[in-house]
Amino acid sequence: MIQTLHEIVEYIETHLQDSIDLDKLAKAVGMSSYHLKRTFSFVAGVSLAQYIRLRRLSCAIEDLHKGERVSDVAYAYGYDSLDGFIRAIKQWTNYTPRAIVSHHIHKEYPRLSFQIQVTGGTEMEYRIEEKPAFQIVGVSKEVPLQFSGVNEDIVELAKSITVAQKEEMHRYMDMYPNQVVNASFNFVGDRTKEDAMLTHMIGAVTTSLNEPKLLMSKTVEAQTWAIFPSRGAFPKALQDTWANIAAVWLPACAYELVEAPELSFTKFLDANQQEAYSEIWIAVRKKAK
Repeated sequence: MIQTLHEIVEYIETHLQDSIDLDKLAKAVGMSSYHLKRTFSFVAGVSLAQYIRLRRLSCAIEDLHKGERVSDVAYAYGYDSLDGFIRAIKQWTNYTPRAIVSHHIHKEYPRLSFQIQVTGGTEMEYRIEEKPAFQIVGVSKEVPLQFSGVNEDIVELAKSITVAQKEEMHRYMDMYPNQVVNASFNFVGDRTKEDAMLTHMIGAVTTSLNEPKLLMSKTVEAQTWAIFPSRGAFPKALQDTWANIAAVWLPACAYELVEAPELSFTKFLDANQQEAYSEIWIAVRKKAK
């Protein structure tokens, strides 16, 4: 996996001034487009598209300092208009290309390099399960990605659920885990920054095909799921499990990601809601040999 990521980065570096088709790139390295994008995002902490954009801007600034004309640099790195290039540079650096050159301003987004770091064994408990198609029924909201602590936007979403909506959720709970779940999908933006956005849904998983009256619904196709349990302080144990999935399990596993919501649920083990049992569900399929 690490070698594949190196090959992807090398390909990008040699094609920064060309059109890069991510679907063709995924096929060339033997991955699905979704698995390539999500794996890169998990491991690198930045989306593949954002990485390419920032590397182009970084190299563009180098070329400006070499004395190349702004218009030539803009078109070389794929911008259809000079204004679009100037806006992108200013958004990233807070300076126009002219100011960058005249004030000798440098900003760099370095090329990524992946390494295997052995720091001691990390136990990863997981199981693989086949599940038929189901629906998630609940309430949803676009929220910012958050790496640690409690996401207040999700707390507000939970508080907004009415008594009638809770009752309808419970009527739909006809499959494991028979309790409220959290689902995340539609990730947008740079996953290294907490202004990246995603759609978060709080609800129930159900085999029922009936449309709810007070809730939204999202259909999830039949999938193979990698399920990761965790026990410990909430939300740290759950967030540590997410980190280990990205850093330990995903680069070495025999599975690739499938486009589907990422699910989790939590059962509190004490009255103060400090300790919890949680599970994370990620849709996967066996990698092609």
